[in-house]
Amino acid sequence: MKRSIFIPMMLLIALVGCGKGSQGSEGPNQSGLDSQTTQIEDDSVTGAAPLQNEVANKSVSSTSSLPSAALTLKTNVSLMGFNSTQASKYNQAIAIVKKVVATEAFRGKVINFAYGGAKQFANNIGKTNSQIYQSILDAAEKLKPIKNNTIDLGVKLYYAANSVVGYTNPSITYINVNTKFFNTYSANQVAGNLFHEWLHKLGYDHDSSPTSRRPYSVPYAIGYMIRDLGKNFL
Repeated sequence: MKRSIFIPMMLLIALVGCGKGSQGSEGPNQSGLDSQTTQIEDDSVTGAAPLQNEVANKSVSSTSSLPSAALTLKTNVSLMGFNSTQASKYNQAIAIVKKVVATEAFRGKVINFAYGGAKQFANNIGKTNSQIYQSILDAAEKLKPIKNNTIDLGVKLYYAANSVVGYTNPSITYINVNTKFFNTYSANQVAGNLFHEWLHKLGYDHDSSPTSRRPYSVPYAIGYMIRDLGKNFL
């Protein structure tokens, strides 16, 4: 099966996560959602190229030792305030997320991640690396606690002239993405930010201001994994 190739956009920027913000960081008014919504459900999006499902390759699934849930991760993503070009880029990012999760390299990086001289993440809410990996495959968001192996998420664009790449909070089902960064990010960087913010939806957090341990938190560290491994799928 031939792998689809996505062309990265513009220059690379090192930031992945919430910048100086966190789940509760300041941002635009969240009281209402944009009226125009594009639904990405089970690998499709209006006005953008369809996602390519690499796990449909039977030769991959038959020889991999990965859990089946790593090969079948699905998406149910609503895009708010996106134009067709922006939706196409986000569609590519979602495809990259799925492809990275379906690799032995991703599982190995999560399971073997070390912080403080032990195999653990900072801000791990008492979970082992293996439990964190399994929670990603279960994909049970705190506001939708069903283990459905599906990334259920809304994504809303906004603009702010600050260093915050994106943010969310525990009371909403969507994430906010700053077009200041999104419009110049490559698809794998968008994928890293997407995953960082989605991990908040699974209940993982990080220090709200820069600290020595923040890069080792679940959202930051795994977001970086998605970003870096995602380069292989551009």
